[in-house]
Amino acid sequence: MDNIWENHKLSIIAVAALAIVLMMSVVIVPEQQQAVIIRTGEPVRVVNRFKPDVPYGKTGAGMVLRIPLLEQVQFVDRRILDLDMSREEVLSSDQQRLLVDAYARFRIIDPVKMVQTAGTTDGVRTQLEPILNSVLRQELGRRTFGAMLTAERGVAMSNIRKKLDKQAREYGAQVIDVRIKRTDLPEGTPLESAFRRMQSDRKREAVTIRAEGERNARVIRAEADAQAAKIYAKSFGKDPKFYDFYRAMQSYDQTFAKGPGRGDSTIILSPDNEYLRQFKGTQ
Repeated sequence: MDNIWENHKLSIIAVAALAIVLMMSVVIVPEQQQAVIIRTGEPVRVVNRFKPDVPYGKTGAGMVLRIPLLEQVQFVDRRILDLDMSREEVLSSDQQRLLVDAYARFRIIDPVKMVQTAGTTDGVRTQLEPILNSVLRQELGRRTFGAMLTAERGVAMSNIRKKLDKQAREYGAQVIDVRIKRTDLPEGTPLESAFRRMQSDRKREAVTIRAEGERNARVIRAEADAQAAKIYAKSFGKDPKFYDFYRAMQSYDQTFAKGPGRGDSTIILSPDNEYLRQFKGTQ
């Protein structure tokens, strides 16, 4: 064994390094997931993208390659997802206060736009829930309580779905269906019901404002990250030594700097350790 190691040391090390790089390069994309490949903070391609009328097994799922360290993979569910709305109080056109429990079903059809605007599928739910509440209140507020017990209810649901779908496209989603699970009259006196409705209005308005702010913040951060990544890449191309120095300083800061959450561990390294090469300066 010693002779084999001595005679083929470089070959063994090269094979091991190649195996490690290959393992880091391979990503398995399941059938039920879409994979967004992100390079330097910007989506560059999509694997197993949802396509209507394309059966499973022919959509591009399976083993794909990426550039290690430079490219990250974010998975996005390509199945139909649920959006459950909390029970809301709605005022009908005949001044009846109703407690409405509804839900919507959607899927992600543009994962790149979803990543850029909402971040995750949970982020899409957060963005769509106040919109569904608002559209539901507007549409049902045009109809009487009795109309909700007739075929006109289906027309109302169709209008709600179309309006919600139009908003959902901004987040890369498609709304497939909207349904009302239950409609009840509120308990208590009319004054108590009105008070609860006022509270619901203010809470809904606050949620809408926060959701819009979060969306704008994500877009700004995504643009800033992309610009920073381009600057880093440009600087690396002009001066590889500076880029190596900069990345080493970042690593030293994370390893040696003190502060909240960094711990109090002690690291002992030899002065000749390759990790400390930037401390030695240029020769």
